[in-house]
Amino acid sequence: MGVLTGRAATRTPDTQFDRWWNSTGTWVEPANRRRGGESGVQLLRPRDPSHLPLYCKRQIGHTYRSLLHPLGRPTVLRELEAYRALARLGIKTPNLVYCAARHQHAQWQALLVTEALQGFVSLEQWYAQDSAPALKQQVLRQVASTLARLHLARWQHGCCYPKHLFVKLRPSESGETQIEIALLDLEKSRRRWQSKQASRHDLGQLLRHRGSIPQADVLFVQQAHRQALRDTPGALEP
Repeated sequence: MGVLTGRAATRTPDTQFDRWWNSTGTWVEPANRRRGGESGVQLLRPRDPSHLPLYCKRQIGHTYRSLLHPLGRPTVLRELEAYRALARLGIKTPNLVYCAARHQHAQWQALLVTEALQGFVSLEQWYAQDSAPALKQQVLRQVASTLARLHLARWQHGCCYPKHLFVKLRPSESGETQIEIALLDLEKSRRRWQSKQASRHDLGQLLRHRGSIPQADVLFVQQAHRQALRDTPGALEP
């Protein structure tokens, strides 16, 4: 995976960047104007059916500002940092294929290409299915445990909506259901000074944007999250 972040791209063309930039697919998130630029996502279907589909996030002038980057920096580079941090924490995210940014024609161009998550559905989609109450509690407890692991490292998801929390269920050899949680859309993720700041922000977002998920179920996530923090030595309760 290549990462190109400097102005050298204006002098030395990156043919790999151009290949991804000029790739065509189906828009699953049409380019929207925000953050002083535009951002959209295409689904790229592979010629070889044995390969997973890819999602290509393509941005022009879509930046964020911080103390380290007062003039602006592509949000996909912040998302790349989050992907790497979550991998170190053992939290599932889509596999990264390519990420790069270049400054060309007086503006930033940026790409983030990831593999589709095989066998996963969003928590929002999963809730539309008819599942037993006991299984729902197991899934919600696993969501809480995953978010607690994120927050204990002082990482904040930043866009903690059910459509960005993904679930995969599969039977184990013992006959029990194994539950795996993955996190998506991390371009607003960042480190906080305290884990309780990250917890309060994300759990508040999940409650406000729960959609069709009952409020009692989100409150169950919050309770299970507090328990996960208490079960971790040295953890601060949010």
